[in-house]
Amino acid sequence: MDIKIKNYRWTICGLLFFATTVNYLDRQVLSLLAPALSKEFNWSNTDYANITAVFQFVYAVSMLFAGRIIDRLGTKWGYILAISIWSIGAIMHAFSIAIGSVFTNVLAWVGITAVPISIAGFMVSRAVLGFGESGNFPAAIKVTAEYFPKKERALATGIFNSGSNVGAILAPLTVPWIAVHWGWQSAFIAVGAIGFLWILFWNALYEKPENQKKLSKEEFDYIASENDTTIIQIVETEEKVAWIKLLGYRQTWAFVIGKFLTDGVWWFFLFWLPKYLQAEFNMVGTAIVLPLAVLYSMTMIGSIGGGWFPVYFINKGFTPYDGRMKAMLIIALIPLVVLLAQPLGYISFWIPVILIGLGASAHQAWSANIFTTVSDMFPKKTIGSVVGIGGMAGGIGGVLVTKVAGALFDHYETLGEIKTGYTLVFIFCATAYLLAWSIMKMLVPKYAPIQDL
Repeated sequence: MDIKIKNYRWTICGLLFFATTVNYLDRQVLSLLAPALSKEFNWSNTDYANITAVFQFVYAVSMLFAGRIIDRLGTKWGYILAISIWSIGAIMHAFSIAIGSVFTNVLAWVGITAVPISIAGFMVSRAVLGFGESGNFPAAIKVTAEYFPKKERALATGIFNSGSNVGAILAPLTVPWIAVHWGWQSAFIAVGAIGFLWILFWNALYEKPENQKKLSKEEFDYIASENDTTIIQIVETEEKVAWIKLLGYRQTWAFVIGKFLTDGVWWFFLFWLPKYLQAEFNMVGTAIVLPLAVLYSMTMIGSIGGGWFPVYFINKGFTPYDGRMKAMLIIALIPLVVLLAQPLGYISFWIPVILIGLGASAHQAWSANIFTTVSDMFPKKTIGSVVGIGGMAGGIGGVLVTKVAGALFDHYETLGEIKTGYTLVFIFCATAYLLAWSIMKMLVPKYAPIQDL
């Protein structure tokens, strides 16, 4: 006899939360070990930027195809494939020197000899990690659209997206300690193996709502009740929509530009903050544990609070989209405090940590809402693809921020003015959201769901 569980959709949300936690644990190990690895392998800021840019570039391109793959395979098997690949990629980092030796020999065979072994090995590992991790958000957003009515999607997205913050909190609490006691290779292996445990729970607990035996009829009807469609749309057709057709909609471009301008800010905070604390305050190893744990704990509040925030406006009679955009404007103002991080940093390292924490928290609130604008506007059969297109744009934006940051830091470090390099990047981080919101609002000034797909 099958047991019907009340509010089972939140169990599914919990699975998405843990997958996103693992996702961010795996991607952050390198940044936490970057100061030590840079010293061990003699990497410059540009070398480190190139390694992280490979992850971002592969992630960006793969996001385009990940959304399509998720739409085709379905969320259950698409998610299993994605987390299997990225867990393997995470573990590969531990063997980067051996991988780099093989890769550089292959490059030498075709006449390319300029890539050091350590850099080549980490680039290959980051590429595999990026390819696998690109499937997380298209799958999670599609599951959210399957299991939640529109008014709850931002909250559900905020909750599972807060897994990125929990991952970011857990990583500095565990990775430096593992590296100090067992070696940096063990940190990559231990964290990478967690994804395979998640697969066991996902396989046992997830089915689409119409096939979910643990889902009550009342909850199933509630999930369908506030969608623009009937239950029939939940059992959607397999017809696919061409990317070129999706790019013909202003709604697609609003999401794409919003992601392009703002994702790089989060990437920068995620990959460069340990090196920032080292460069500005000479903090390395376990010394960065407490400030990073505090900073990323702040971002979890932003993620969940950002998911709740538009409900306030929706309850006042706004459409989900209009309420979301009003909330996003207020959220976009918060990162302006990052402009004070460098001028006030002389007081204590805690000042920039708290101010950057507010900016990063605002990003997570922003992210919870910008993802949900897709499910507000587009039919379910296209959500994975549209999220994939926007994810690719966000990844490319992240590559640009990383490459420019690495070049700036090397340039100003040679001048003895590394502080100036970080100031310039922080200016962009502070203002990107207002620029993104303005363009999004100009493209889609009011609620305009797609009706002809």
